[in-house]
Amino acid sequence: MIQSLIKSREGILAAAILALLLVISTRFPAFAAPKNLASVFNDTAPLIILALGQMAVILTRCIDLSVAANLALTGMVVAMLNTAMPDLPVPVILLIAIGLGTLMGLVNGLLVWKLDIPPIVVTLGTMTIYRGIIFVISGGEWINAHEMSPAFKAFPREVILGLPVLSWMAILVVVGFIILVGRSPLGRAFYAVGGNPHAAVYTGINVGRTQCAAFILSGALAGLTGYLWVARYAVAYVDIAGGFELEVVAACVIGGISIAGGIGSVGGALLGALFLGIVKNALPVVNISPFWQLAISGSAIIIAVAFNATSNRTKGRVILKKAEHAL
Repeated sequence: MIQSLIKSREGILAAAILALLLVISTRFPAFAAPKNLASVFNDTAPLIILALGQMAVILTRCIDLSVAANLALTGMVVAMLNTAMPDLPVPVILLIAIGLGTLMGLVNGLLVWKLDIPPIVVTLGTMTIYRGIIFVISGGEWINAHEMSPAFKAFPREVILGLPVLSWMAILVVVGFIILVGRSPLGRAFYAVGGNPHAAVYTGINVGRTQCAAFILSGALAGLTGYLWVARYAVAYVDIAGGFELEVVAACVIGGISIAGGIGSVGGALLGALFLGIVKNALPVVNISPFWQLAISGSAIIIAVAFNATSNRTKGRVILKKAEHAL
């Protein structure tokens, strides 16, 4: 069991994270303190939530590049709603955010399912549309902290059992996904569609509907994150979370979610997000420009993809050798 854990992607990534923490703590011991690690987790919570939604989409051989735009549009809408109706209860705002995100995810899913348009084309298009809508409804204006109600801003920052609500939201999403992919028919359908869509059809799985469900799930989580993001940072503007979709995809790929579909785990997506979160928080500590984060993320993606390709080739050679012996 220990050997299989060491050889697994999750085991390797967990070891890399521990090694990274050890290297950083040799220079700055306070970085590995429990309180600071909890803060790093809280900073990474939005990425964790979005990475899990993206995982569902990638498992079905699709990709959602509109998650950050979905987040931004939802965040702007709820911020504007809060300024217009400051007494609106937070649970209602949460439902509106999730509902709006779900609707945008449904648009992506229907375009992929019913019109058979490649997912990358669909989500690139909707990403641009959603960003454009933000500019239209806001007029390019910012919504700042003093325009938001105290309750609106306080929700993701409220501390429960030592952790902010934002962190607990990420934990709940992780637990929910563990149940979804491990125990529900929809979770098994994600893997079946990504592993072999033609065989999935013969088992009674509707490939298009399953892919649409994945987009809806990703959109709902992006909508949720939109409110949490805007409320936590107490600001909403046109370019909010600009380029964040690349970090989301990077977290999935680094975590071992195969772009080819059908392969991946909740633990892998979680560790991939945590790896990027630690790198992002560690760069200022070691006096490295945050702009290097993009280079590091890109390098990690290339290494992860190369690792996947090497593993697949190795498995293929073993199968061929067994076939030769059988002949």
